[in-house]
Amino acid sequence: MQLKPLLTRLHPLHRTLASVEMDEALRIVGEAMPAAANYAIESFVPNTPVWTWRVPERYAVHEAYLAFEDGRRIVDFADNPLHIVSYSPPVDATLSWNELAPHLHYNEARPWATPWVFKYYQREWGFCLPKDIFDALPRDSRYRAVIRSEFLSDPTAGGFRVSVGVLQPEGGSTPGAPSAGEMLIASHLCHPMQANDDTAGVVTAIEIAQRLAEKPLPTGSMDVRFWFGPETIGSIVYLAHHEELIPRLKGGIFIEMTGNDSPIAWHHSRQHNHLLDRITAYVLRDSEYVERNFADFPPNDERVINGPGVNVPCISINRWPYDEYHTTDDNPDIIEEDMLQGAADIVEEIVRIYASNYIPKRTFRGPVFLSGNGLWVDWQENFALNRAVEKIMMRFEGQHSIFDIAEEVGLEYWIVREYVEKFRAKGFVEAHFIPGEAPEF
Repeated sequence: MQLKPLLTRLHPLHRTLASVEMDEALRIVGEAMPAAANYAIESFVPNTPVWTWRVPERYAVHEAYLAFEDGRRIVDFADNPLHIVSYSPPVDATLSWNELAPHLHYNEARPWATPWVFKYYQREWGFCLPKDIFDALPRDSRYRAVIRSEFLSDPTAGGFRVSVGVLQPEGGSTPGAPSAGEMLIASHLCHPMQANDDTAGVVTAIEIAQRLAEKPLPTGSMDVRFWFGPETIGSIVYLAHHEELIPRLKGGIFIEMTGNDSPIAWHHSRQHNHLLDRITAYVLRDSEYVERNFADFPPNDERVINGPGVNVPCISINRWPYDEYHTTDDNPDIIEEDMLQGAADIVEEIVRIYASNYIPKRTFRGPVFLSGNGLWVDWQENFALNRAVEKIMMRFEGQHSIFDIAEEVGLEYWIVREYVEKFRAKGFVEAHFIPGEAPEF
């Protein structure tokens, strides 16, 4: 599917931690997700304790503007929601320049652009404007600052919302049978009027979901859970309300800023050399990319997913840095369809390998009678696999995953998996699930 039109539709919405237009954005995401994901929006009661945090209140802005004392407006929320500091409390005051100036924000490096500034928890009001306008404001004038906003804690107002969809492998799951677990794909949606950060990551995740619905993972693979919501606090709220899910999670990928023209950046998991990291390196081996440590700037929900007490190995994939970051210049003009799709290609392949990987454990004794069981590989048809057959069989002791075996024998993952599957079809190996890192609750 084409991703930029969907991004352009989401871009202008006033998407905050919790708001009417955040609800609308989650609804639009649901329209684009495949039906097989059973996409659902979940709502949580504001001010409910969640680990060491609290569920945020909803934010409603009815009117906001900065004007001269005579009423001429300088910036207006109605023109662009970035003109106020996100989560500004109400104010209606006439101020001198010295009183007003501490509440004004601009971007020194991009004087023509309006910055995006948020103070979710400080509750400090403020206005954002281009530095060119800031510099031109008379210092001897008086100004009117008006922000008519509300913080809504009554759950009847809509609550705090996130959304999820889950795609199962081919054949689905067998009720009561052991499960391979899940991968978690996460993207945040709470940055108003920011196209690359992170509407781009959201539409990239949707594309991956569409591809996995069209071509499901092999039978017995992990489920893949897609999560959308506000940055950091959203994943905290969701996981705190679903602690029973955490032990099922075997790995995660946080996706953001995928639409600009920069190389892919891969941020390691907290474990750094986890199987997920090794698979990521394998997928990126022929690509131009930047490699970073866990939670290097810009850190996001991987700090929650792979953080203390959760510890699900989680990497981050993005194209940061880019000059337009956190300003009005981060708009659809800087988004390139092939960058969005290219990021989807990379994440999809990481998911397909990680989620389909398993540990083969032999049920046989002695060397397998290959030709008598249809397992012989003709050296004239595949010389490399023919040379590796004995090495592969020697690694069916329940200590090596298929990816481990492919690494050790120097063959492509999918070639080795296809061959191991022939042993499994004969009953010569059993598939053991990849162990998780998350604690039991």
